[in-house]
Amino acid sequence: MTGDLSLLAAVRFVVFDFDGVFTDNRVLVGQDGRESVWCSRADGLGVEMLMRSGVPALVISAEKNPIVTARTGKLGLECIQGCDDKWAELERVLAGRRLAPAVVAYVGNDVNDRGCLTQVGVPICVADAHDEVLPLARLVTERPGGRGAVREICDANGLLLVADEV
Repeated sequence: MTGDLSLLAAVRFVVFDFDGVFTDNRVLVGQDGRESVWCSRADGLGVEMLMRSGVPALVISAEKNPIVTARTGKLGLECIQGCDDKWAELERVLAGRRLAPAVVAYVGNDVNDRGCLTQVGVPICVADAHDEVLPLARLVTERPGGRGAVREICDANGLLLVADEV
């Protein structure tokens, strides 16, 4: 991951976008209209280790999709879907948890993540994020979305170690 990894020392909550972060941003549509996406099992194990270490995580997705429900459910991740204004929703969540944006890492990949990326303490983009949001990131993964980027973040030097101290 590129950027100052010491930023992760302050993180107490990690929020992920889904499409383009947990997936490679592609969708396979069958002739019956059913959709499928590719996700990395390594990402799932990374999330499990992150949560087991005491760092809670959340997915906020603009799209409402049974794929998101199924994957986040399997991973035991809290998930908010169908969210047009991700920052307004995240702000509400943070108020409920009594967390300041400064202790939050947000992982995104596209322009609809801009609000969250500009408001949290540790904005992170996946390697293949849209050109308009990459400059907003303080950390950028080496792996693209859906190909181990989530695991890279969960394994990042400091994030799991900080959780052990909490």
